Amino acid sequence: MMKPILFLGGGRITGALCAGLRLAGDQRSIAVYDRHPEKLRALRRKSGVEIARDLKVAIETASIVVVAVRPGSVSEMLSEVSALAVKLPRLWISLAAGIPLANLRRWLPGVRWVRVMPSPVCRIGKGLNPVSFDLSVSTGERRKVRRLFAQVGPTFEIQESQMDAITATHSSTHGYHALAWLAKEAHRAGLDEKTSLIAAAHALADGIFYWRESGLSLDELLHEAATPGGIAAATMKAMDRAGYGQAVAKGLAAGIAQARRNASG
Repeated sequence: MMKPILFLGGGRITGALCAGLRLAGDQRSIAVYDRHPEKLRALRRKSGVEIARDLKVAIETASIVVVAVRPGSVSEMLSEVSALAVKLPRLWISLAAGIPLANLRRWLPGVRWVRVMPSPVCRIGKGLNPVSFDLSVSTGERRKVRRLFAQVGPTFEIQESQMDAITATHSSTHGYHALAWLAKEAHRAGLDEKTSLIAAAHALADGIFYWRESGLSLDELLHEAATPGGIAAATMKAMDRAGYGQAVAKGLAAGIAQARRNASG
């Protein structure tokens, strides 16, 4: 019998990944260790995970360990693991935003580290999973990690120096945030709430889907959709004048800065 994948932390991203893996038909054993029993019961009910009650036993019997606690708790979690004085699985994956490989190696040496920043949309198999590997990770182990995460969305390798920028950029909250504001202002302009959401979701989701499927560039699509002198062109021009680009730039800069604070915290 294959050893289970062990998640340290039973929060939102663990729940999304477990749901996405089950949706993809992956029936391998998944164990989750967390100090909050209600989280574990919910994960067992929804995704059929095993509850890891004893951290030492869970570590000893795991094939891969996925560290899925908050960035500020990673050092403490790894210190707890180190204190167990057990033989550790060789491959460890961190989902902690902003925590570099150098910190992970220092906090838990002697294992092979991988960083992955999965999107919560992996819950429905539509995630995006940038990966950075420590130099010690073998070709076979890299293939194993890519295969695991590819089940829940496109998975690709990037330089670790790019990880903070992509973490701030690929978050699905950008879409939710834009959807909330566009629908709110449409409602203020006179549409009922349901129609406001339908219209705003079409503008964002269906428009982006068309970009993906058409093979056209953004410039071509903007030219197609925003006729000079038309409503769309006037809307975009006003948004740009109001500082739309600057707002996006400031948002990404703040996200990257927070990731770097995570690294030094």
